[in-house]
Amino acid sequence: MEFFCYHRDRPGSLTLREDLIEDHWSYMDQYAKELIARGPTFAADGETPTGSVHIVDLPNPAAARAFAFDEPNYQAGAYRDVLLRRWRNLLGRTMWDFPGGKEGGNRYLVIGLGSGKPADLDVPPGRDELIAYGPLLSDDDTLWLGTAALVRSPDPDTARAVLTPDRYADIEVHDWEFGGRR
Repeated sequence: MEFFCYHRDRPGSLTLREDLIEDHWSYMDQYAKELIARGPTFAADGETPTGSVHIVDLPNPAAARAFAFDEPNYQAGAYRDVLLRRWRNLLGRTMWDFPGGKEGGNRYLVIGLGSGKPADLDVPPGRDELIAYGPLLSDDDTLWLGTAALVRSPDPDTARAVLTPDRYADIEVHDWEFGGRR
C-alpha cells in the first residue's frame, strides 16, 4: 500500500530541524527500500524549509501512521501537522527513476484537496515532467480525497495547472527538491 505523507513545519522550528538532521536521515535510511519519493519543501525564498514530503510503500495504515508519527522531527515538535493519506502511484516509478534526473529546473509539490466526484485520475499530458503523481485516498481506498504530484515546471502557476482547478477546494503549490543525504 502506498501512502503520501507531508509533515508541515512549525513556525520557528528551523534550528530544531537542523539539530535533528542526522536523526531524520538515519530514520529514513530504515525505509530506503520503501520510499517512492522524498524531499523538503521551501518558502518563497527557496531556502527556508516549510515541510517534508515522503511517499512510501508500507503494509497497512497502521504502519504508515507509525512511520509518520515516530519520525524524529515529529517527535521533537518540529512539525505543526501531518497530512497522511493512502496514495496510488499512477506513474509506477520512484523519483530516482524520473527521466529528468534530480538536478535542473524548478520542482514543486502540488496538493489538491477535493471532495465529491474524483478528478485527475489519469496521468495528465507532460508525463516526462511528472516526478510522482497519484490520487489521495481514504485509508480503506474507497474515497477520493484529492491528488498529489511532484512536478518539474518553469513556475508555480504551470505546476498548479497539472490539476483541474474547479475540482478542488484548494490547490497548494510548494517549492520542493529531491531529498536524501547530501
